Amino acid sequence: MKQIRLEIENKVGYIVINKPKANSYDLDFMTSLSEIIDEANRNNNVKIIAIKSELEKFFCAGADVKVFQQNSVAENKKMVIQANLVAYKISKSPKIVVALLDGHTLGGGLELALACDIRLASDGQYLIGLPEINLGLMPGNGGTQRLIRIVNQSKALEILISGEPIIAKQAFDIGLVNQLYAKENFKEQSKSYLEKLAKGPLLAMIAIKESVHKGIELSLEEGLKLETQLADGLYDTPDAQEGLKAFVEKRKAIFN
Repeated sequence: MKQIRLEIENKVGYIVINKPKANSYDLDFMTSLSEIIDEANRNNNVKIIAIKSELEKFFCAGADVKVFQQNSVAENKKMVIQANLVAYKISKSPKIVVALLDGHTLGGGLELALACDIRLASDGQYLIGLPEINLGLMPGNGGTQRLIRIVNQSKALEILISGEPIIAKQAFDIGLVNQLYAKENFKEQSKSYLEKLAKGPLLAMIAIKESVHKGIELSLEEGLKLETQLADGLYDTPDAQEGLKAFVEKRKAIFN
């Protein structure tokens, strides 16, 4: 079975990772993941992208430490560059990307989840963290920069310099995780969440994502100009026409 595959169901493109025993990645893994992300981005039947693990205990444990130790510095830099490219592609995807966390999410695995727009998690005692400091290293795939943009800066710094992991409930409490579901209901509820998003207007979601991600780096004045520009571009779209018509007709809009 492939380590990574794309499964499409009800406009949701599930990127399924399965590399026993911990989804620890190497260069080949990240190269394949990059190609699958491109495939999902191109597919017109995919409106929402979800990244999930097929393993029972792990979402992703990050880089394969044994491979990292055996590699030369140049080889490791090449792997890090590829991992950064994957995170960049996720963050810049025009589609909403959701991470489904149902097992240990550590190091580069958490950095992968941080690059996603939304994180859904099952409630449990599995670990979520950035333990690179325990190896005398630091996150190098966007962990420091994306974490401080998602959670309180002081809390982010504590997580980074202590290397101590947290559990899903703590991640939810600090805003690292958007939704927390009971373990026994996780698959059903996350599927329902994703399919509800996938029924929304794609062009509006693309515009909102761009407005949020670009706007946070701009001044308020510049951000408002960007918002106006993006909003203006939606008025004549089929989705907007359907949404307005459905509102007048007092029915639920049906977006393609």
